Amino acid sequence: MVFLTVDQFGSDYLERYGGNLTGGLARLRDEGATWMRGRQDHAIAETAPGHASTMSGRFPVHTGISSNSQGVNTTDAPLIGSGDIGASPFRFRGTTLYDWMKATDPQTRVLSVSRKDRGAILPIGRAKVDIYWFASNGRFTTSRYYRDTLPTWVGAFNATRTPQSYAGRTWSPLLPADRYAEPDTNPLESLGTDLTFPHTLPADEALAMRSFSQYPWMDSLTLAFALEGVRTMGLGATPTRTDLLAVSLSTTDAVGHRYGPDSREIHDQILRLDRYLGAFLDSLQALRGAGRIIVALTADHGIAPFPEWRSPWYRNHDAQRVDPKRAWARVYAAMRAAGVDTAAVDSDDGFRVRDAEAFRRAGVDPDAMAAIWVRELRRYNGVLRADLLRDLASADTVHDDIARRWLHMLPPDGPVRAVVTLEPFGYWAGVDYATHGQPHDYDTNVPVIFWGPGIARGRRAGEARVVDMAPTLATLLGITPLERLDGRALPLRP
Repeated sequence: MVFLTVDQFGSDYLERYGGNLTGGLARLRDEGATWMRGRQDHAIAETAPGHASTMSGRFPVHTGISSNSQGVNTTDAPLIGSGDIGASPFRFRGTTLYDWMKATDPQTRVLSVSRKDRGAILPIGRAKVDIYWFASNGRFTTSRYYRDTLPTWVGAFNATRTPQSYAGRTWSPLLPADRYAEPDTNPLESLGTDLTFPHTLPADEALAMRSFSQYPWMDSLTLAFALEGVRTMGLGATPTRTDLLAVSLSTTDAVGHRYGPDSREIHDQILRLDRYLGAFLDSLQALRGAGRIIVALTADHGIAPFPEWRSPWYRNHDAQRVDPKRAWARVYAAMRAAGVDTAAVDSDDGFRVRDAEAFRRAGVDPDAMAAIWVRELRRYNGVLRADLLRDLASADTVHDDIARRWLHMLPPDGPVRAVVTLEPFGYWAGVDYATHGQPHDYDTNVPVIFWGPGIARGRRAGEARVVDMAPTLATLLGITPLERLDGRALPLRP
């Protein structure tokens, strides 16, 4: 069982670049059961909550992973051989597909890899198993939550020093210029520097290693690492046992943030990813045999173009930036007047209460302060809506997509007391890279694809959510989830 998550991969890429796709993406799309309009049906379209939903079958409100900042990083789980911040699934709640597989067959093996810590950790949940990610020193590693030393095969792979070997390598378009519809002249890309092809890694090995993850070759390295793990750990080698490989590919996110979704760079990145995946699938089939591999593919979120760039693909012609400083100034003034320390709240995910005791001591209802923030934001140009979470609890979630996605994200009785939704394609002021994170369709539409034996190929027109993928795979494997899920099994059989 291979579960692939492509970071920042909206469904539209499969349509826009379809004529240029000839590898693994094209194979999965055309030969699998494919929902082009799949959905991450929650509000904060970011990496951590998106990955936590992939193999748990549950929304962020139930996994406990509400955003990147409320994700995996902690000093309690230092990394092996790296000074990067530690990481573990300490916030994750519940079980995942791997736990259900393990409960059915204790011999089940699993490997999860990614460039990002959260991309490797969260699809598997809390299990202390083989989970590795790429550190800033150019090596794959893990944290002491999982183990105290790296396996021999990981050390041997790192010893090849592949990122350093790319020093001075140039990234040029894979195809002739006339195969790309996008201009290569957007001054908003890459902070206005190194914004046109070709792009060259520094000749210095140390600098090249630190920049390597921003180039398409990172995905190739991640897949090579995953394949080496499959060989060494014997995943899929025993016909009587089903094993699990999870791979999260992060370079599309890096390129998308730097150059945006209308860039020639993102087009070329998707073409290279397509070919990398084709070679990877060929290698897996050669290693384990045709008909013995099931693949699922999705994404954690999409992306919005720069608001100042009038996109030929996205309807962002009214996009603008929003600066919330005035709303926070009003709230802070009200809090000081009521005797509440302003440090008792922050802007993480919305209006978040960090110190509920400070409000209790002053005899102040946090929602009263959150309501001031909401009223002020509703006056802003560029703000679609601002809501108290307690008010959203009574919304019509069948017809109100925004309310439903916020309720799938955050509990009404949690520390976040109010949330704000920008107008479509809007950005917060001060963000100088292309980004995502809103509950609109362009940030939440992702592909949902299943490929392999027993799966009827063809485009599906109905609804498919990412939380439906784990229960679908459980049904395909004939195993039972260990808890109540938000998702449901999708029809895959002929």
